Amino acid sequence: MQVSIETTSGLERRLTVGVPAARVDSEVDERLKKAAKNVKMPGFRPGKVPMKVMRQRFGAGVRQEVLGEVMSQSFQEAVVQENLRPAGQPSIEPKSLDAGKDLEYIATFEVFPEVEVADMEGFAVEKPVAEVTDEDVDNIIEVFRKQQGEWQAVERAAVEGDRVNISYVGTKDGEAFEGGSAEDSELELGSGRMIPGFEDGIVGMQAGDEKTLELTFPDEYHNEDLKGAAVEFKVTVNTVEEMVPAALNEELFEKYGVEEGGEEQFRKEVAENMARELKNAVDAKVKQQVMDAVIAAHENVDIPRALIAQEVDALRNQMFQQFGGAAGQDLDLKSLLPDDMFTENAEKRVKLGLVLSELIKKLELKAEAERVRATIEEMASTYQEPEEVINWYYSNQEQLASVESKVLEDQVVEKLLEGAKIAEKACSYQEAIAPAEQEDA
Repeated sequence: MQVSIETTSGLERRLTVGVPAARVDSEVDERLKKAAKNVKMPGFRPGKVPMKVMRQRFGAGVRQEVLGEVMSQSFQEAVVQENLRPAGQPSIEPKSLDAGKDLEYIATFEVFPEVEVADMEGFAVEKPVAEVTDEDVDNIIEVFRKQQGEWQAVERAAVEGDRVNISYVGTKDGEAFEGGSAEDSELELGSGRMIPGFEDGIVGMQAGDEKTLELTFPDEYHNEDLKGAAVEFKVTVNTVEEMVPAALNEELFEKYGVEEGGEEQFRKEVAENMARELKNAVDAKVKQQVMDAVIAAHENVDIPRALIAQEVDALRNQMFQQFGGAAGQDLDLKSLLPDDMFTENAEKRVKLGLVLSELIKKLELKAEAERVRATIEEMASTYQEPEEVINWYYSNQEQLASVESKVLEDQVVEKLLEGAKIAEKACSYQEAIAPAEQEDA
């Protein structure tokens, strides 16, 4: 087999591969001989069809099949021979496929970059420091009580947090506009569902009250005709309801998985779950800062376009499923969710993956079995049958590999943190568990 390699640009390589005709022809003959033993053809006894006839009837199809397999096999042999690491599938361009002549084709593909790990000593990390207070536990329990509570009608003016049933008509320049009217619509005041000023205008109204709200649509509104438009809403309040939280009793405790121990045990389990959530949130924020520092320190790493395309597809499918999409639906996802939505994030993730892989090699890290087990046990502890969940992870190789990957990432983060400048920042429980972008806002 003859192989020549050319660097076309950056990470792209062009491989010209020549395979002796004998390799293809012998494989074609071998398959035709095997097939002849089972072929039934009029005028011939079973298994006695002459090779000449087999070649005439089936030779072209068998040869096409063999050519595809030989090109695939020889490409793998060529990249091993040339010590290459392809990133993604090659583009194959046949040059010579004629029978009796050597097979020749050109394979164009990208290779993984050579990643040189940068010195990250002394990068800055801010670590949130918080604790779960009794007040925090009280606040979460109040949320649980409202989740299980009931709405009850009241004869008073509406306040924020109440639910109102309203009918309204929206007009622009005296004309009703599409989507601006509704009958018997329920709205929780303070939810932010409506445009600015709408919900505030209803606060103070009682059942039976009517009011005209003079408002302005936001400049960034999705409807072009209403962007920045001055409008009026004639609103009628039909009912006002307040939330009556569920009682703090055994019935409530059971709904959240506490069947014994009463309020004391309920508060204890709520506090433990909050402490676990706090630890995970702090770890995630620190880890994100480390990952951002890794990307910043490796700005010049070349990224194979093929890997970015794969990651874009993965992110697109992930978003589609998150919003209720099901596999097999006849939709043009690329039109619905174009590449541009995911490209920047995909580039970061691919670059991070390449650098982390190199860091793992450099630091000679392997996923520690004890940590993998502890991670799975922690995830399983939130389920009613933890042992079943643990067994499921260990019987599912794909899921187990996912946990091992996470553990490896955590080990890399810990190693890098040894050389980081860590500044602790005191904050509340709510501030600590808030997502980073929400915290910035």
